[in-house]
Amino acid sequence: MESSLTTQIPEVQETWSGGVPDSTTRHPTQRELGQFFTPKHVADFMASLFSFDTPEIHLLDAGAGTGALTAAVVRRFVHDDDKPRRITVTAYELDPSVIGSLQRTLDDCRKACEQVRVEFTSEVRNQDFISEAVSVLRADLFSDAMPTFNAAIVNPPYRKLRSDSNSRLWLRSVGIETSNFYTGFVALIIKLLAKGGELVAITPRSFCNGPYFRSFRGELLDTMALRRLHLLDSRSAAFSRDNVLQENLIVHAVKGEKQPPEVIVSSSSGHANGTTNEITVPYREVVVPNDPERFIHVDVRDGHTPAKITSNSLRTTLTDLDLSVSTGRVVDFRSKSFLRKSPGPDTAPLIYPCHFKNGLISWPKQNSKKPNAIVVHEKTKELLVPAGIYVLVKRFSSKEERRRIVACIFEPEHIPAELVGFENHLNYFHIDGGGLPAFLAKGLAAFLNSTLIDSHFRRFSGHTQVNAADLRKLRYPNRNALERLGRKAEHTMSQQDLDALLDTEFPSWQQRDEIL
Repeated sequence: MESSLTTQIPEVQETWSGGVPDSTTRHPTQRELGQFFTPKHVADFMASLFSFDTPEIHLLDAGAGTGALTAAVVRRFVHDDDKPRRITVTAYELDPSVIGSLQRTLDDCRKACEQVRVEFTSEVRNQDFISEAVSVLRADLFSDAMPTFNAAIVNPPYRKLRSDSNSRLWLRSVGIETSNFYTGFVALIIKLLAKGGELVAITPRSFCNGPYFRSFRGELLDTMALRRLHLLDSRSAAFSRDNVLQENLIVHAVKGEKQPPEVIVSSSSGHANGTTNEITVPYREVVVPNDPERFIHVDVRDGHTPAKITSNSLRTTLTDLDLSVSTGRVVDFRSKSFLRKSPGPDTAPLIYPCHFKNGLISWPKQNSKKPNAIVVHEKTKELLVPAGIYVLVKRFSSKEERRRIVACIFEPEHIPAELVGFENHLNYFHIDGGGLPAFLAKGLAAFLNSTLIDSHFRRFSGHTQVNAADLRKLRYPNRNALERLGRKAEHTMSQQDLDALLDTEFPSWQQRDEIL
């Protein structure tokens, strides 16, 4: 019987998330809609997370595409020993080109349910989910009725919301302030779920941190109890056809319950039949108590436990250290007429990420595609900083780069100059716009280049980008501890030796008050 059911329920290989173009007079493209494909093995994993035992499932699939997520839910429940008595589906999809495929998927789901005596009904709404959901929530006079949902599964569109768009204004009218469609979709779904309703969503990981998603995190954590967070580690495996560059996160949460004492946190590559790593962690390590930003930390890889200890132990801010961090001032295309391939008597060194080499700056770089110098002129002086010792951090790392945070030291004794320019793809640590003492700079660079801090940073950031704001939010050892580390650290150290030095200097991060 099971084999026949498998053939009846379509194994839809991929589905589009249903995007919402603000205005268009032609058929929108996949990119315009913010659509990304969901592989079948990911859809099946998502469906497996639902935990309720209820005779009736009322499922919302907002952005249903060709129906892969709904099909996965039906496949999961018709094979359960304790089957539901009834499954109803409300599927939203804006793209008219896939409505036929979606309807066929739902018809096959109905036939499969009939074989095991499960009642199945479905409704396809070829409409704008945001505008209709907002109308329902506002109880507009002419809004269509919407069922009560106890389950929702979604791969929402991944696209930014313009501040002046209709969708942004509609969301704001029901108290949802967000800058991206995917968080707008999920926030609406949360409002539409009944108490005890379960949500399974796959989205970019970016909502877990950063100021743009602070409001959404508050809504999610105040309304929904986290049950599981599953990270797809590979940036290309699960969505290989769509060039998705962010790590993706699958969230399972239940509406109207208190946050549990523990949360299941897991990860896999995103490849079919890939290995899943899973741990159960205290909720307070996922969302640190009294954190005003309410960052959501995802941590499952081996070796991250020390990073947890560090994040709870280090308390020193950059302000406490009398340090600041800024983004490089030189935006090369805006200063093009002042850039030079080689240094000259009227120029200052211009430092790019390509000048990083073994923890120091190697300048000038011969045969470089990037310029090595910038003309010192009345129009460029405000872009330059006085010569001194600076700690530089790349703002962008490649997908393949070993560390997310890559720090380097600029030392004027190796590059004689009165002024220096740092290109916009770099962050630089400074004291009131000037350089740092040598041992403090060396200790800070060693700390930033450690596996410990890299692991800690990856816990709350799914981006390859490291902004100055991220570095300001980090906590550091105190000044004495950094200078002590700087006296022993060498830029020629291997990663293994550097990590061993930190372990030697601070053998028990959570107990050594002298580093706080």
